[in-house]
Amino acid sequence: MSRLEIFGVEGLPEIGVGADVAGLICAHVDLVAHDVVVVTQKIVSKAENAMVDIDPSDPLSHKPIVERESVRVLRRRGELVISETKHGFICANAGIDLSNVAPGQAALLPDDSDRSARRIRDGIRGKVGIEVAVIVSDTFGRPWRRGVTDVAIGSAGIGPILDLRGSTDALGRELQVTEIAIVDELAAAADLVCGKSSGIPVAVIRGVDPTWLTEGSVAADIVRRPSDDLFR
Repeated sequence: MSRLEIFGVEGLPEIGVGADVAGLICAHVDLVAHDVVVVTQKIVSKAENAMVDIDPSDPLSHKPIVERESVRVLRRRGELVISETKHGFICANAGIDLSNVAPGQAALLPDDSDRSARRIRDGIRGKVGIEVAVIVSDTFGRPWRRGVTDVAIGSAGIGPILDLRGSTDALGRELQVTEIAIVDELAAAADLVCGKSSGIPVAVIRGVDPTWLTEGSVAADIVRRPSDDLFR
């Protein structure tokens, strides 16, 4: 694979509770087999009603929800909370998001983003009869580095990690620890065309290696177990 095509799906309407995300995607883009469809968390949360009411006049009214959605708080600095969610994600404010939602509401993370990705993938298959992969993406910060990037919080139909251990590099050396988080890299690439304020919540990535498109593995497999984590 030496070339990828990435484009945003334009013209999607505002997503409401119960929206047929798969149907809307199929109505606005001609997909082909082996495409990777990257769907931002926000529209998944809206469609699944993972939304809560907050006081629009109080900028801190979402803080009790952050505490509720956290299974463990790692750090606090002022109003910022870095916590662990029930999904095992380490992120700011338990993933509670106030951007791109109506005033007086906050978006929670989907209950099970891998299941959400699988539902959208099954819906696309049912409507157009082709096999695609689906990634649910969200924006995360990164320890020790400035800036945010999108990562995969859910996936279906694509192996989340490309395990290169045991293979050799260009100079013939055996790789000992190299595991590439493919779904995170694709989620970050998709964000370059979706952006944060463009109103484009879905992107299509075309040209990925078809050997990456496998069944069974999910994005939850990326979460490092505490026993393997040097920082917990």
